[in-house]
Amino acid sequence: MAQLPESAKKRALRLLERRDYSRKELILKLTEKGEPPEDAEAVADRMVELGVISDERYSQMLVRHYAAKGYGACRIKQELYRHGIDHELWEEAMAQMPTQEETMDKLFRSKLRSEHPDKAEIKKATDALLRRGFSWSEILACKQRVLGNSDDTDWI
Repeated sequence: MAQLPESAKKRALRLLERRDYSRKELILKLTEKGEPPEDAEAVADRMVELGVISDERYSQMLVRHYAAKGYGACRIKQELYRHGIDHELWEEAMAQMPTQEETMDKLFRSKLRSEHPDKAEIKKATDALLRRGFSWSEILACKQRVLGNSDDTDWI
């Protein structure tokens, strides 16, 4: 095996002391810090071989982190993409995502100002859930749980 550049190894280890990175993120960070792209790739590959970085483990951590922050599946998938995680790892990581019903209900209620909200309040609460990455079907179920309405057209 060819000798890895010492500066790239040291820089990678310093970066990894602070937080985890995906393989793609580590390569990008190393090149941003001035390492040649081929050296950054070689060091990242070696870190994967040693088990120091693992995209599988990192994707699972991202799903737990963003789910705890109250984000829905769509938003979490955006974050997985942004962090450079391969699509093959998404399904396994997303399968470990906890249910978000309680989080959704709490956020929906926090956007309502009264016990009998008008259309504008309901739309505001719905839009907040959409921005957090929840699907329409999840939002409809949340609205049903919180308001008990079966007429779903009064807020569209």
